Amino acid sequence: MGPTATRRSLRATIDAAIFTKVAGPDAFAKRERIHHTPGPRWFPADAQIRRVHDNPAMYPGGIRALLLQSLHPLAMAAVGEHSGYRSDVWGRLARTSTFLATTTFGTAADAQQAVDVVRAVHDRVRGVAPDGRPYRASDPHLLTWVHVAEVDSFLTAHTAYAREPLTPAEADRYVAETAVVARALGAQDVPETAAGLAAAIEAYRPELAATAGSLDVVDFLLREPPLPWIARPAYRVLAAGAVDLLPGWARDLLGLPHRGRIARAAVRRATLVVLALMRWVASSSRRPGS
Repeated sequence: MGPTATRRSLRATIDAAIFTKVAGPDAFAKRERIHHTPGPRWFPADAQIRRVHDNPAMYPGGIRALLLQSLHPLAMAAVGEHSGYRSDVWGRLARTSTFLATTTFGTAADAQQAVDVVRAVHDRVRGVAPDGRPYRASDPHLLTWVHVAEVDSFLTAHTAYAREPLTPAEADRYVAETAVVARALGAQDVPETAAGLAAAIEAYRPELAATAGSLDVVDFLLREPPLPWIARPAYRVLAAGAVDLLPGWARDLLGLPHRGRIARAAVRRATLVVLALMRWVASSSRRPGS
């Protein structure tokens, strides 16, 4: 095997390791089914949701989303008591990534089935938060918070780290397209523009607070990630890139640092390098439309 073939084989091996870690042991079979099963889709090929959700900036975007979502005490209580995110972190990640891929790229029938499964789970998740308030995972108000925190994070990360950020009009299209999935899940008063998204985040701020659960998420994601040592340096770069994208008030609540201009520029450069390497690795096994 020549050096070119060796490099290609190494890239494919690394890509498979990352992909199966994120999407589960049957990741390649799921990708084949999601992308290549014939039938109508919720979103056309030129949809902005496809563009954003197919970009490696989703990695720091996802970390930011989890940190931001954890600041709602009722949402965090539901996650802490029912999700098993510490005991089954990779299973939960695989289910989440498969849901995103199915609703974004899959057939309309598969997307609806994925939504139905999640709604059935949400209907069973209820309890009492540590502060004494009852919660239901199916509560439209909580569903909207989870949605806006997630979409704001994906859009913010894409703007910061994608090679071709969205224009303002494309950003509005992205937010409107994600609203289709949110409403299918039961969310209400879902924003459909980037300005509406920012306003929705601001409207939730009086409800947000750091709790023992949210601080545990910080420890889990940033200080003790469940990764082999060889993957931790790259992950720590992506995590730092995610933290730097959080609004200042969220960093304050979570006790996370405010870096100076020079340090932030260094984090941004490092994040862009790691994402470029991930993009290069992934290109070894990607086919058009997959």
